[in-house]
Amino acid sequence: MSTLPTSFHLSITGLRVKPGIMNRLRFQYHAVRSFMQAQKADGVLHVAAKRVHGVEHTVTAWRDREAMLEFMRSGPHLEAMKAFHRIAEGSTLSEQADRIPEWPEVHRRWKERGVRYVR
Repeated sequence: MSTLPTSFHLSITGLRVKPGIMNRLRFQYHAVRSFMQAQKADGVLHVAAKRVHGVEHTVTAWRDREAMLEFMRSGPHLEAMKAFHRIAEGSTLSEQADRIPEWPEVHRRWKERGVRYVR
């Protein structure tokens, strides 16, 4: 990952894992694989994950929206999206940005403007 440009595409995801140990284990399986995929993805500038107020957040920065979409629709992340509705619920926010927000702001933005995943 390189130094951030003055403008980039930012993605904020927040997921709440459904109750049950099997859902937590499935989530962990998909989260680790997707995180590793993101770290190596073409066009990625920043990858971070953290639980904030019980919500599993990821923050990624991309060269452009197309690079983010290419990542989303391939490999382990695609598998995770297919499994998502069985193990978690959540939303995402995707926008142009000029900086990576701190975690409290990540959570606030996600709560205020996140778009709910629908099947």
